[in-house]
Amino acid sequence: MNSLLLLGLLAGTTAMAQPARFYLGTYTGRSGSQGIYTGTLDPHTGRLSPMELAVKTTSPSFIALSPDGKFLYAAMEGGGGSVGAFRVEADGRLTPLNTLPCDKGTCHVAVDATGSNVFAANYTAGSAACFQTAPDGSLAKRSALVPFTGSGPNPQRQNHPYIHSLYSAPGNRFVYACDLGTDNVWVFDFDAASGLLTPTNPPSGKVPPGSGPRHLALSPNGRFVYVNGEMGLNVTAFARNPETGALTAIQTLPTLPASVDTNGITTAEIFCHPSGRWLYVSNRDVAGRGRDSLAVYAIGADGKLTWQQDAPAQVKVPRGFGIDPTGQWLMVGGQQDNKIVVLKIDGATGKLSATDQSATVGAPVCVAFAQQHPRN
Repeated sequence: MNSLLLLGLLAGTTAMAQPARFYLGTYTGRSGSQGIYTGTLDPHTGRLSPMELAVKTTSPSFIALSPDGKFLYAAMEGGGGSVGAFRVEADGRLTPLNTLPCDKGTCHVAVDATGSNVFAANYTAGSAACFQTAPDGSLAKRSALVPFTGSGPNPQRQNHPYIHSLYSAPGNRFVYACDLGTDNVWVFDFDAASGLLTPTNPPSGKVPPGSGPRHLALSPNGRFVYVNGEMGLNVTAFARNPETGALTAIQTLPTLPASVDTNGITTAEIFCHPSGRWLYVSNRDVAGRGRDSLAVYAIGADGKLTWQQDAPAQVKVPRGFGIDPTGQWLMVGGQQDNKIVVLKIDGATGKLSATDQSATVGAPVCVAFAQQHPRN
């Protein structure tokens, strides 16, 4: 798409846009956080509203909204592993609906295109789950629990499967699961009516050995999948067959310049820009040296990536980030410094620049923007 045309489209979108509501998943406890927080971002200026506690709950780390924006689901890391359901109120606050047990180490949730199924990744147990929802948004029952087997070349981190995330693809026919422990991206046929997950043949796409796939991003057109290797500090691009769900690796690139000392650094989150033109991956320096950044790539028509920028994250340990619905702003959370910041996205290059917008929230680890839906 012509750059000037894209800028015009984004500017027009921004002109019509209302303040974008977002939610923050956090770790509670020593961070001072009390649960899930909410606020709004002005798409014209990037200005943040004051942060508010949306609901008090224990360590709702990863969160996801239903497609209609009426419900929110959370991976509850405060216990043995469970998923929580919440109703979104008109003022943005959340009302608890119910919580159901899942499996050990529930760390990620996603919602299918119909809003009637919630997927959960269980890191410690090495399993993937699906819950069906009731008409009131609550979790009705667990419809699938799929355990995995295998290991990877890193004996400290890959002694067995560690399922880190699940995603449904456009069309709602296939679900993908990132397995840090075996370097597989597992592929499932998905039946939305029953909530069942059935392995495909072939059963997975593979990343380079020892990469440790953590999260993935699907291109808006569904033709490509991008997976960040938590341990490998890389991103692998896959071509996706929309008829079979199969993944074919086409490229792997590093997420940091070759000159960087990578000791103590791992990748965390990954997102495609709404335009499909750029990809973003966060690098978190858990060693505390301040080498926290966001890798920026341009996406070609063939799905391959071209390095654009190693942008300072402006926070410590950027575990999660999100892009607002207009594609103008990227918000990143600092797990270690209890801060969120807003970065400006260049409409021509996708590169990031700092703004003066930030807020304090205890251990933010997930950013989820709500799409703009009229309320009934």
